[in-house]
Amino acid sequence: MLDTRISRRAALMGAGAAAAWLASPARALLQAAGRMEVPGFVNDLVGRMTLEEKAGQLSLMASAWGGGAAAALNPPSDSNFPKQLEETRQGQLTGVFNGNGARMARIMQTAAVKESRLKIPLIFAADIIHGHRTIFPVPLAEVSSFEPELARRTAEVAAFEAAGAGIDWNFAPMCDVARDQRWGRGVEGGGEDPLLGSLFAAARVHGFQGSDFKSNEHFLACVKHFAAYGAAEAGLDYNTVDISERTLREVYLRPYKAGFDAGALSAMASFNEISGIPATGNHWLLTDLLRGEWGFQGFVVSDYTGDEEMIKHGYAKDGRDAARIAFLAGVDMSMQSGLYRMYLPDLVRSGEVPEATLNTSVRRVLAAKHMLGLFEDPFRRIDEKREKSRSMLPRSRAVARESGRKSIVLLKNEGDLLPLPRSGKKIALIGPFASGQHDLVGPWVVYGSDANAVSLETGVRAAVADKNSIVAVEGSKVEQPIPGGIDQAVAAAQAADIVVLAIGESQGMSGEAQSRADIVLPKPQQDLAEAVAKTGKPIVVVLKHGRALALEGAVKDAPAILATWFLGTETGNSIADVLFGAYSPSGRLPASFPHLSGQQPYFYAHKTTGRPNPDPKLDDYKARFRGITNTALYPFGHGLTYGKIAYSDFAISGPSLPMTGEISVSARVTNSGKRAAEEVVQLYIHDRVGSVTRPVRELKAFRKVKLEPGQSEVVRFTLKRDDLLFYGVANTPTVEPGTFDVWIAPSAEAEGVHGTFQLTA
Repeated sequence: MLDTRISRRAALMGAGAAAAWLASPARALLQAAGRMEVPGFVNDLVGRMTLEEKAGQLSLMASAWGGGAAAALNPPSDSNFPKQLEETRQGQLTGVFNGNGARMARIMQTAAVKESRLKIPLIFAADIIHGHRTIFPVPLAEVSSFEPELARRTAEVAAFEAAGAGIDWNFAPMCDVARDQRWGRGVEGGGEDPLLGSLFAAARVHGFQGSDFKSNEHFLACVKHFAAYGAAEAGLDYNTVDISERTLREVYLRPYKAGFDAGALSAMASFNEISGIPATGNHWLLTDLLRGEWGFQGFVVSDYTGDEEMIKHGYAKDGRDAARIAFLAGVDMSMQSGLYRMYLPDLVRSGEVPEATLNTSVRRVLAAKHMLGLFEDPFRRIDEKREKSRSMLPRSRAVARESGRKSIVLLKNEGDLLPLPRSGKKIALIGPFASGQHDLVGPWVVYGSDANAVSLETGVRAAVADKNSIVAVEGSKVEQPIPGGIDQAVAAAQAADIVVLAIGESQGMSGEAQSRADIVLPKPQQDLAEAVAKTGKPIVVVLKHGRALALEGAVKDAPAILATWFLGTETGNSIADVLFGAYSPSGRLPASFPHLSGQQPYFYAHKTTGRPNPDPKLDDYKARFRGITNTALYPFGHGLTYGKIAYSDFAISGPSLPMTGEISVSARVTNSGKRAAEEVVQLYIHDRVGSVTRPVRELKAFRKVKLEPGQSEVVRFTLKRDDLLFYGVANTPTVEPGTFDVWIAPSAEAEGVHGTFQLTA
């Protein structure tokens, strides 16, 4: 019942709609889930613990028996595992992360609950960013669906698989707004818009946690990276963040808040500093705001050695000082550095850290373990048979295929080149991603594998009537040319009727520590595209990428372009579904594609400045870069369908919106094409004059509608005062009477249909 209520709201939610939802029974249930219960036995247990055992409950370490991506660093034979078992027996660990499945968890949990002094169960954590064994599209791709309910479902499958493998706690969702596409970790988040990011953050929290923390089909969510990690200067990972409190509150904090409001009971501090203070040591952020203002009741964990890194920041003089600063700022649990178990006991004995504060953090961690049901049954999620029986089920792969095709964005389709015919045409698949089981699942996958994923060639061959009509040629590597590769690709193109050019980024080019100074295709691939284009054959570009890209030359000029991101286990099948028309593309961009890399950071909700450029003109002494307009090549919200969509008949219920009232705006959306289509109808506003300058447009709501050929539908939205709130001069939510523009449009830069109204006092 709870899922249904949330999914109904997910399709259409602006600030006003969100306010109504916040008062709903669904919200009340989620609020209850977000309360931290501290039972009496926890207080008793804390009273019996030594300072060293308390520090142990606040210390989380990487598993010494690694799995998945961690296996190369921490193989099962690693001699550190016996040492980690002994630390478990001595009460020096609260748990481990990214371990190797149920068998490992059983060994460690047995040591904790049968061989340690206080028998406190361990908590097992992992990075399940976009799937466990069944891998779904990377989060940025999934946001392209504009379906938060889809994200809830994929998160639920991920939890189902991972919780069956002994995992209690997940380091997701990432809620960082990313407005600079050079930043590699944008691939893990919700794009450039705070409303869209908020809806997906809440959906993922609910999918991970469900409605019962003790369920062995769900696990604890962790909202990260708190806060403003996506605002790193120049898109450089780990870099400084220096922004106003207004921008922090209006843009960057909103998705985190949505995740906490959805019931998340853990948070991860970010690596970056904010205005000179590292987030890991930021008392205002972690205590005054998070706990005081927002009422967060869960626990905060550092990111990997984040507390220790304050030394390099120049904010702590040594490890002991870093432990003190982080703990007193509000970081309950230290990840990987070991600083808490090294220094907290002595810091308490010296009086530098109050023992009462230490006890509060320990209670939070133990209460979370209690809520997860670990004290009742420490093995509730640990079952080797269940682990195997839940892995990559047909229904899970079906969800992966669905989420994959809904994540694809049709950027361009001149002459209706797409969809391709299933028979009668020879198709050349050309490019480094044309075939082979590589670069399919995407970055930040610990337990999944390309070996279990469907390649593009496999998906295409399964979709066509004549398997012999398909030829696949690599042409070039991702970042290196292949001797003779371009000649082979040109020959294949000349022998074909249609070219599908599979190019883009490898999965190693996106993710943590993968910031790119120039977000273009690597030169060997661009050279390949230019050579193939000279054959004159129609080209469909299939982009693989973890960020918005700056497209050039033959790639930019290709008649058809699909943004397919990293789609996971069912990559080839999902792409083939769209290529051959089994599914009409419905994805929309969550991040703007710039004309050039040098536009970064670029986002649709920018300010006009005092000298706006009258796009599409190129006027002198205006706010634009030399030679280009201050627009996107493909803006936020853009995406085509296989139908022909038109907007008309804008209507507004009245000329004014009273402060205590509401106003209705609508448009007729028509599909005059020959194919069914799903259109994402988007509502934007602009406050013309304010005491604080406002963005040129702000997304306030959207609705995804299915239109059969020839069908039209009137799409209606309601606006209230709360939809118009912004952070005023005093950095508090405010609203001011005045004139507002309103658009119902297919993207953030499209005109669609437009009107105005007055907000009256």
